[in-house]
Formats: sequence, C-alpha cells, structure tokens
Amino acid sequence: MGSESKSGILREAILSEYRSVRQFAVHMHIPYSTLVTALERGVDGMAHSTVIRICQELRLNPVDFSRLEEGDGLSEQIVTRQVMDRYRRFNGAGRRRILELMDEFSQIPAYTVGADEEEQSRGA
Repeated sequence: MGSESKSGILREAILSEYRSVRQFAVHMHIPYSTLVTALERGVDGMAHSTVIRICQELRLNPVDFSRLEEGDGLSEQIVTRQVMDRYRRFNGAGRRRILELMDEFSQIPAYTVGADEEEQSRGA
C-alpha cells in the first residue's frame, strides 16, 4: 500500500470522527502543519510513534491501516489478524491439522490462559 493511499485512509478516518483535521491535530497534540504535510505527502516521513498514536486513536491497524474491532487491544488484534492471514494460506488438510493441533494445545494447562489471566488481558 502506497503512502498516498495510507494518507487517504487517515484523512477519511479523521474526518469521519472529527469536524476537521485541525480539530484532530489539537486533540492529539500534534502540530497542525505536521499532520497536513503527512496527509499531503504521505505518512512515511512521519515519526513512527506519532503514526502509532494516530492509529490507536482512530482504531486503525498501523501495519495496513485497516479498521480494528472495538474492545480488543491493538496488539491483540494485530496478532489475531496475523494468525488468520497465515491460516488462510493452508489448504483444507492443512487447516484441519492446524485446528487439531490447537485443540491438543488447548488441553495443556501450560499453554492456556486461566480465567484471571483472561480478565487481565481484556483490561478488566
């Protein structure tokens, strides 16, 4: 994905949730000129930490700028997407085997999340 299309996605996401790019810049404590330059010339020149903050605020995946689901944390959603992308590469037999292995591993306490760990991972 080119930086122009990333910039377009960012602009659309900003304007869908804020009245203007300026309002978003003020909200995020980012210089307006920096944000406008990134939206016009591409986000590749912008500091990585700033792009991550923007993506978190707009609920976008910082890797491919796709929309993230509500509720899950950013890192959890990225890992879930990576797992699913890899799973899709398998044929039917490969998918069945992966599911069998997951079932086997889910029976082993050392590899499973306990109820208290699950609550902590959800931010409860």
